[in-house]
Formats: sequence, structure tokens, C-alpha cells
Amino acid sequence: MLKHESLNPTGSIKDRTATGLLVDIDRLKPLTPGTVIVESTSGNLGLALARLVRLLDCNFIAVIDERTPRPTRDSLTASGVELYFVDEPDGQGGYLLSRLKAVRELCLANPDYRWTNQYHNAANPLIHEQTTGPEIARQGGAELDAVYVAVSTGGTLAGISAHLRSVAPNIRIVAVDSTGSLVTGGVGGQRLIAGLGASRASSFLTDGAYDVAARISPAAGVAACRAFFEDTGIALGGSSGSVLRGYLDDLDQGLFPRRALCLCPDDGSKYLGTLYDDGWLDTVHIAEAVHGAISRLRADGLRFRVAAP
Repeated sequence: MLKHESLNPTGSIKDRTATGLLVDIDRLKPLTPGTVIVESTSGNLGLALARLVRLLDCNFIAVIDERTPRPTRDSLTASGVELYFVDEPDGQGGYLLSRLKAVRELCLANPDYRWTNQYHNAANPLIHEQTTGPEIARQGGAELDAVYVAVSTGGTLAGISAHLRSVAPNIRIVAVDSTGSLVTGGVGGQRLIAGLGASRASSFLTDGAYDVAARISPAAGVAACRAFFEDTGIALGGSSGSVLRGYLDDLDQGLFPRRALCLCPDDGSKYLGTLYDDGWLDTVHIAEAVHGAISRLRADGLRFRVAAP
């Protein structure tokens, strides 16, 4: 089963994270009108923060890079967000370390700025321990025995795991990471899926938080997105497709959960010009790999369907 988070107010699971982060920094020091909040984001958290910050009559600076999807940039700008663009690669296959450096420099130069700090703030995993984890346990039911969660900061998975380990410790928890990511170990390298993987290890994922890491290549994740769309008419985001691919890899290895839940962070609406565009596939040199992966899925007889509730 897929737990799809696209119906949250700004279209992703990051609406939950943004709420937890802002409640926490407001608790430490009340957010007054005009307060400037700054955060590094690959996209979805920026959208979620933008909505809430506007309701608080505060201001928001989103530190982004070239991988932030164009529709996301346009939405942020339309929401009155100031975009701080980072174009220096961090040497680990992405821009995260460069974005974090920019955030620190902004806060050093402007001591009144407030950094929500999704990478270290314990409110990140806590909100998912309190909300997402219990929902998964309830929606999955007594037969739930495997959960697949994409990782970037690791906060979502850490919070979900904290709850599930306390109520159903035998559930197999799979951290879905990207090839070239350092979140769950490995070696840094090229990453193409926004919001999946990172240039550093997670500060939230401790021993026992997950049972195994599935590192999914961009081509495999995109192929899962496209095959799912062909069969159902539902467009998944890149990290959602990678989560689905992580589940399929388990099936390929002879692991057949009685009832598995794939947590899908967002839909594909922001990625129509990338993941679902053949021209983009050619630009990033994965077109052949994507089409080959889809052909292999079809050769195995795989078809997706939407079951009645």
C-alpha cells in the first residue's frame, strides 16, 4: 500500500515537518511579525515553511540550488519568499554543504535571523513520531510487517521508527536512500532526485532506527515513477518512485511482506519538466537506463493497479 502525502496543504509530507520546526523555535522565542526565518531546502520544506511563515506575518529566506524544480521556485517567489541561490557544488555530489554554509553566513551577518535547522532540530523527528508514525501503525493494521521511507535529513524516518519500534518492534523498516548519498553511509556521488539523499550523514538516524538501507539509482527511481503513471495515471515524485523501487527490489530478492507500506512524500506535479520529460532524461544522460529499467519491469509482468479501499 502507498501512503501518499500529496494532499497536505502544500503537497508534501514536509507540511508536518515545517509545523514542528516553527512550533519549536516559537517556543524558544516567540515569533513576532517581521521576524526573518531562514532555511536550506531542496524544495518541499521551503513551500511548507512559506505558507506558515506568511500566516505568522513573518518573512522567509529560502536557500536553494539549481536542483530545486522550477515550479517550486516559481511558487516560492509567488509566496513572497526571498530566494538565496547557491551555485557552488559541495564536492559530495550535491549542494547541501554549500547551502548550509550560506545559511550560517546569513545568520552570522544578521543575528536576528531565525534558523529552523531541519538537519539538527529534534522537532523534526518528533513531529513524525507524534503524527506520521501512529498513522502508519493504524493505517497499516495488525498485519503490517514492512515500511519503506525515503531519507534526506533522516528526520521523517527517525520519528516513524521511534514510534513503530515502541509498538511493533518486528516491523521491518527500510531506509530508501539514493546512490551517491551519504545519509546511510556509502560514497558521495551524483544525485538527480530532489529531496532524496544528502551530502552528509543524518544526525537523527541512530543504530536500530532501520533494518536495511536501499540505495536506489536515479534511473531506477524514475523508471518506477513512469511505470506507475502508465498503469494508474497517478504521477509520483522522485523520492516516492524510489521508495516504490525499494519495495520492488525486496520482491526481486525473495522477500515478500504480508503487508507493506510505502511512504510517498509527494506527487509528480512539480517534476513534469524533469522526471517525466524525455528531453531532461537525455540532458542528464539516463534516458537509456530509464527505458531499459521499464522494459525489464514489463518483461517481469509487472503492472500496477489502484485497489478499491
